[in-house]
Amino acid sequence: MANLETEIEVTKDRKLYNWMQYFWSNYSVVFAFIVLFIVASIASDHFLSPLNITNMLRQISVIGILAVGMTFVILIGGIDLSVGSVLALTGTIVMASQVDFGTSIFTAILFGLVAGALIGVINGVIITYGKIAAFITTLAMMTIARSTALYYADAGAIAGSNMDYRAIGNEYLFGIPIPVYIFAFVVVIAFILLEKTTFGRHIYAVGGNSSAAHLSAVPINKITIMTYMICGLTAAIGAVIETSRLNSVSTSSSGSMYELDAIAAVIIGGTKLTGGQGRIIGTVFGILILAILSNIMNLLNISPYIQGVVKGAIILVAVLLQKRS
Repeated sequence: MANLETEIEVTKDRKLYNWMQYFWSNYSVVFAFIVLFIVASIASDHFLSPLNITNMLRQISVIGILAVGMTFVILIGGIDLSVGSVLALTGTIVMASQVDFGTSIFTAILFGLVAGALIGVINGVIITYGKIAAFITTLAMMTIARSTALYYADAGAIAGSNMDYRAIGNEYLFGIPIPVYIFAFVVVIAFILLEKTTFGRHIYAVGGNSSAAHLSAVPINKITIMTYMICGLTAAIGAVIETSRLNSVSTSSSGSMYELDAIAAVIIGGTKLTGGQGRIIGTVFGILILAILSNIMNLLNISPYIQGVVKGAIILVAVLLQKRS
């Protein structure tokens, strides 16, 4: 009888441990967001003001969209260091199409989106068929894309005067900035692709165990190319928002270091660098955590040099927690 009671207690403890482990693995980023949100609300009276919240959401929309695309790539065990430079190049294409060639806004945006997707396809093809590591391939593409943009504009900026184009990055709809709606739309599409389609299941299969995925007839090369295409496409969408805010693009500074913030958001959101595990919703909370951190440090007049230290420390902690799990 005593042995039976002991076994029941052990079973209960094991269930409790498994439940806590499941909660921590899947929802720790949500808990971290809630805690940080409460702390920020207490630390500054201005944090919860509608103006501050809407500005913060607008500011994260570009990096958030890039982070969504980066999630696809990291889920297959890859990396894309070129997204910031691709943003600058596709932004240059969008602005140059309007200013230098007089095309319509729709056509200019279409050119930019196609260019971003094509660059992603090139990355994917080189990685899969060229057998070159993703780190090296995208590092090279980062240099190529940035240099191309700089060459076209003589390392300067391209500015437009079309007020309709500016509306994309500056106008509001029901009190919410339009870029936030675009970010939300990208998140919903990404969620459906990853959670509700065969393509999404294949992504997790490739990232979890590529050998097993190959034996299961998963088209690894095709999946890899498509994920990098999505990453390039999201960089181009981010370029549209960024260039429309000022109706210009700076070929030297636009997109600079954006890839690091995108990767940080994905990691903080719980996606493993080794691939196979992660969720889009985690990435969303990851970018929200970074946004709150930056916002509250600005409100408290903390030096921007120290802000980088805080972000770096959080990334290290996130990776350490992943290794422990």
